[in-house]
Amino acid sequence: MPIDQLGGLTALGAVLSPLDGGGPRTDAVVQRISAAIGLGVMVDGEQLPPELDLASQLGVSTVTLREALAVLRNEGLVYTKRGRGGGSFVKASADVVQSNSLTRLQQLSVEELRDIGDEHFAVSGAAAALAARRSLTTDVARLRGLVTRMRETAEPFQCRRADSRFHIEVAVSSQSSRLTRTEVSLQAELSAMIWLPQVAVDPAAEADSHHALVDAIEAENPDLARELAEFHSTTHLRSLIKLRMELRNE
Repeated sequence: MPIDQLGGLTALGAVLSPLDGGGPRTDAVVQRISAAIGLGVMVDGEQLPPELDLASQLGVSTVTLREALAVLRNEGLVYTKRGRGGGSFVKASADVVQSNSLTRLQQLSVEELRDIGDEHFAVSGAAAALAARRSLTTDVARLRGLVTRMRETAEPFQCRRADSRFHIEVAVSSQSSRLTRTEVSLQAELSAMIWLPQVAVDPAAEADSHHALVDAIEAENPDLARELAEFHSTTHLRSLIKLRMELRNE
């Protein structure tokens, strides 16, 4: 089963599920589509669904969707072609995603960042523990494949995508749809910030960390799996808070 097909749930479906809660709808649509692009579930050059379909999928009006697409065009994340064969297309260059992620980090307060990190600490730990109890042989094989991809990928943008897909796949292995949806949302929010060049994540060290987690899952050791996942989450949160404070002092 492809990595982005999560037992009936897809990464794209989770990111572009109907909006809930209050707040500005245009901003929420911008955030959702930006997240899908940043996570790599919508790739460079991919055509977005027709406006009526995408608006229906997100549960917003076409007017709101068009306002959001205008913002995304200004941010350089999509472009629109008119006429036959036209439509809106993803423009996901690494530079644009990186620039937007740095802006997003600067917009978050340290308290907001810590709150997001706390949620990821809880979700990643629970998902890892459940994966150690419930994962199948095929789940472990997919996780090992992603670790190998990380080791063999020298390009940072592709490495980040392999990393975020690994965390989503751990949640899939927990066989919990709710945890999977939450992990997808958290990866969409955190992944691009964690892999900013200023954070200086070491891909080899990440691959080693993931390898140890897969070993714990395969050994059906939920306590160790939870401990490794929580330590990994905490380490990244500390790095992000450190960078956020450095940016505030510039």
